[in-house]
Amino acid sequence: MTFRAPARDLAFALKTIGHSDLLARAYPDLDEDTVQAVLEAAAAFANNELAPLNRKGDTEGARYENGRVTAAPGFAEAYQRFVEQGWNSLSADPEHGGQGLSKALELAVFEMVHAANMAFGLCPMLTQGAIEALALHGTERQKRLVLPKLVSGEWTGTMNLTEPQAGSDLAALTTRAEPDGQGGYRLTGQKIYITWGDHDAAENICHLVLARTPDAPAGVKGISLFLTTKKMVKDDGTLGSLNDLRAGSIEHKLGIHGSPTCVMLFEGAQAELVGSLGQGLPHMFVMMNAARLQVGVQGVAIAERAFQQALKYATERKQGRTTWEADGAIYGHPDVRRTLLLMKAKIEAARGICLATGVLADLARLAETPDDRTAAKARQELLTPIAKAWSTDIGVEVASQGVQIHGGMGFMEETGAAQHYRDARIAPIYEGTNAIQAIDLIGRKVRLNGGATMRALCEDMAATAHNLADDPDLARVGERLTAGVAALERATDWLVAADNAAALTAATPYLKLAGEVVGGWILGRQALAASGSSDPWMQSKGALARLYAGQILTQASGQADAVVEADHDLERTAAAALAG
Repeated sequence: MTFRAPARDLAFALKTIGHSDLLARAYPDLDEDTVQAVLEAAAAFANNELAPLNRKGDTEGARYENGRVTAAPGFAEAYQRFVEQGWNSLSADPEHGGQGLSKALELAVFEMVHAANMAFGLCPMLTQGAIEALALHGTERQKRLVLPKLVSGEWTGTMNLTEPQAGSDLAALTTRAEPDGQGGYRLTGQKIYITWGDHDAAENICHLVLARTPDAPAGVKGISLFLTTKKMVKDDGTLGSLNDLRAGSIEHKLGIHGSPTCVMLFEGAQAELVGSLGQGLPHMFVMMNAARLQVGVQGVAIAERAFQQALKYATERKQGRTTWEADGAIYGHPDVRRTLLLMKAKIEAARGICLATGVLADLARLAETPDDRTAAKARQELLTPIAKAWSTDIGVEVASQGVQIHGGMGFMEETGAAQHYRDARIAPIYEGTNAIQAIDLIGRKVRLNGGATMRALCEDMAATAHNLADDPDLARVGERLTAGVAALERATDWLVAADNAAALTAATPYLKLAGEVVGGWILGRQALAASGSSDPWMQSKGALARLYAGQILTQASGQADAVVEADHDLERTAAAALAG
């Protein structure tokens, strides 16, 4: 099918979450027209260069031969054009060759990249995280020789955490980093699930690797972060011989076949320490948190791609006697139309959450006062696990609904609907499963400060609900958002007071509730921004907010009940129930 990158939706979303205000202060030359031009150029690249390769990447995939990986057909050439057009360097510091634009704008561009070709987008996505990690913790040599090449896209980056025995529990990793006597280290060990760990699309690959030195203590305090490269980097920046590392194989996956997911073997590879010994996890979390937000954007992107295909199919497929005039197409069936509109509403809600988190990342650097920067950072950290987990769950849900709208044809690979569902399914798993995101949300972001950051967000959402209530067309949205905020506040109060076991049991229901309420807030703000317009496209924003409020926010009170009652009988009866 023909894909249309949603540049107009993205521009409107950026505007309604305050991106224009941020740009006016931080980037005086980057006005709304320029933002629109950037988005339209990125949309053209996504539509014309990346989308046509998506199906071929799925059916043919990357290839592994003789210890080396070849990218899926057309991917290497598309990557070179991606780099040449400057898409890799949007938000990087100009000191390192970047364009210095906003993180939120970069996220908007990457949504279109991921929607057009999720497997392709994973390569530059991981590079962005490596850029952020080295910019903050890299040595002067790394910043001088490696960082500019990552920013330009001439080299790509990877994140090497997982081992066969050490998934989410990184304390169990065993990869060794032994001093080489010359200030460097030699890495020995095996890492698995390494996205774009090897390929032929760039001249060098920079691996950020978690490992232990010989005298390191057990547990996470013994983990350090190291940089090693596919080809050795000389002191003058030129490339030398191949390093002692290789791809042992590529994984055979449910989806994202165009993305080579590698087993990486480090066989005495020369490496450099990044940051301080024993601080590997905190240093790597810079990269991981960047990736988590990008993965949330992937969830939005794959949902958008699945929605567009489902909508096109619904307007063409003729079946049964419809209620509304639609030339006999299934789009005229009420449940099909309701499903499509709810898919669209959830996409826009998730998109807004991800972009709002990006704006907060910008404000955490650029706000005028220290207090404003601190507050922005706290809210960014609060929203990051919600953006990652809720948005990727929406990606799977919408892709599944896309298959459903296709009916039996959706279950056939020929239509392409199944690919979106298969591709979407990884996003709730990697960069920390969504259950881990929920635990992070309740532990580090809500309970740690007694719920203060969440309550401040609830105050802002309640203010929006009040404004909605004053608009006759949106009053019911305001009422339901008010009720949703009250439910979230009740759940937050319970969570802060609960013991640790009860809180952990409630973590996933709590994140779901938070995502749904914040999503309603996002749609309410969009509806207010569009209120009074005679443009049918703008008027649709109010319709989506009303549908979401009626179908989703009305469930908030029950979701809060699910939070406070999550631990009832769990410990006492689970063993017997699960044993059957």
